[in-house]
Amino acid sequence: MKQKRRDRTPKTYTRLTRPLVREVPGDRTSPFRTATWDEALDAAAGGFARTRAAHGPDAFAMLSCSRATNEMNFVAQKFTRVVMGTNNVDSCNRTCHAPSVAGLSAVFGSGGGTSSYEEVEHTDLILMWGSNARFAHPIFFQHVLRGIRNGARMYAVDPRRTSTAEWAESWLGLNVGTDIPLAHAVAREIIAADLHNKAFVERATTGFEEFEALVEPWTLSLAEKVTGVPAAAIRQLAHAYATAERAQLCWTLGITEHHNGTDNVRALINLALLTGHVGRYGAGVQPLRGQNNVQGGGDMGAIPNRLPGFQDLLDDGLRLKFEKAWETVIPARYGMTLTDMFEAMEEGSLHAVYCVGENPAQSEADSEQAVRRLSALDHLVVQDIFLTKTAELADVVLPATASWAETEGTTTNSERRVQRVRAALTPPGEAREDIDIICEVAGRLGHDWKYPDAETVWNELRSLSPDHFGMTYDRLAEHQGLQWPCPDTEELPSPYLHGRLWESDPARRGRLAPFGLVQHDPPVDLTDESYPIRLTTGRRLDSYNTGVQSSGFASPLRRGEYVELCPEDAERYGVVVGEEVRVSSRRGTVTAPVWVDPGLRPGLAFMTMHFPDEVDTNVLTIEANCPIAGTAEFKASAIRIEKIEKIENAEKLTVRG
Repeated sequence: MKQKRRDRTPKTYTRLTRPLVREVPGDRTSPFRTATWDEALDAAAGGFARTRAAHGPDAFAMLSCSRATNEMNFVAQKFTRVVMGTNNVDSCNRTCHAPSVAGLSAVFGSGGGTSSYEEVEHTDLILMWGSNARFAHPIFFQHVLRGIRNGARMYAVDPRRTSTAEWAESWLGLNVGTDIPLAHAVAREIIAADLHNKAFVERATTGFEEFEALVEPWTLSLAEKVTGVPAAAIRQLAHAYATAERAQLCWTLGITEHHNGTDNVRALINLALLTGHVGRYGAGVQPLRGQNNVQGGGDMGAIPNRLPGFQDLLDDGLRLKFEKAWETVIPARYGMTLTDMFEAMEEGSLHAVYCVGENPAQSEADSEQAVRRLSALDHLVVQDIFLTKTAELADVVLPATASWAETEGTTTNSERRVQRVRAALTPPGEAREDIDIICEVAGRLGHDWKYPDAETVWNELRSLSPDHFGMTYDRLAEHQGLQWPCPDTEELPSPYLHGRLWESDPARRGRLAPFGLVQHDPPVDLTDESYPIRLTTGRRLDSYNTGVQSSGFASPLRRGEYVELCPEDAERYGVVVGEEVRVSSRRGTVTAPVWVDPGLRPGLAFMTMHFPDEVDTNVLTIEANCPIAGTAEFKASAIRIEKIEKIENAEKLTVRG
């Protein structure tokens, strides 16, 4: 008979409709009670004022929301810098694609993907590296399928043989954490075969000789030994990528969520520089974003090192422009990243957090530690549409209309396309617009901001960001979105970036692109006899992030959380589909049912973060962070599997998910 998994009734999140405050102010052990808006806003602002008076501006931090509009993120970072006087603002971009932004900025000077989605339909080769786009980015994957139908060849590099890899001409199943050795081996083979674009390298890049020496030791045989990918497959990929007329290199969290995520990104960009696959239509590098406005949140300055328009706040001239516009003084130092914030909570130097639309209590690595740190804050205000795990820890909860169907504004996707968002539904109960709530808190702290609508906010952003100046609401509606940079109100922007690198005139070519001299650095959490299985994490098609917006709803796709094992490991442990096992890392333990996936190789397990109320996967993950971007190594934890009980007469199943 088929083994049935233990009943795990998904938690249903009820929409917030009224403000909540603690029955006993300052006592988080006391229950919530409903409050008037004035009472809740006074409590929120009062806590921030007390923190600033007692500990200074840098004792405050803002977590902004990558699912909310550009306009909301603009106002959130302005609140942080103008009202609270600090640059401590960040978002979940830190959890996923901060290494992409850091790597792209270091090479090209801007942190956006270089291509448009439509170019994937008109390219000759698609290299999908560390990305199960069919599940994680299903809309973008439709463009990929059109490209394949138009004749493009696709190669997939991933530790798992995912549903995306099933569409590929070749799947390179590498060992987790060996992306740099594989990229270096591909580069070495391209150079050794004399297939690199010498003219482009000489014209548009710097550091080639040093890069050539760096990759020289990474022979095909050494790379096979380290990565687990056959030498012949590496050679095939190298020759296919180098000889393609146009190639698109796409990646996502399989590259970035490592302790050396920025180095991983630089290693992939090196391949594009080596072959000239950037700065032309159909040729580029593209990090695929996981939420609707991760790109836009950073573009709006909701990050600690950039002002709106991705302008460096350490540039005195740029900072002065914002100071004049806002009649304030902006600290001439970078603020805390999300990673820094949690370390500061541990140290006791961060005392108050304003969290808008984020759920770090369940999305952070080593989540039990994250909960402990959030609980120790003097003052936590959460502004959201549901009572998340993070909101349950707050002093004040403010109900917002962050739902995509209830708000006006814009968002920016992975291809840098800014698009209009229009309200179609009336917000429930007493829920208010995010921008209005932030402005109400600002007013109680001495700043009388009046934004009658989202367009007013957008026009303020346009006046300060040259890349967005040409994007009026009317033009965005007329063209169904525009890509930045769009500095002109008449001309349409280019679909791709960095065409200047192909200019023959050095003055027009501008900044050259440096090769990244990055070294292989294995995962921090090593496997051994006690923890012999490598756990990697990711997304599935049926759910969304920490599950708050997708849990508790009936769906034929939904099957909850499992620990996925290959058939060989399932047989070795004597477990079957649906059987509960104990999964432990050096940080904690969870129980989860088994799923058998032949796309996994022996010694590799897979779980998601979608169902933390059933199985909190992030209890297992490690807080080993990229020193440049601050992103944790969600993709490489060491675990062990323990059988809880023997199930008699259970049928062993093998199911593709």
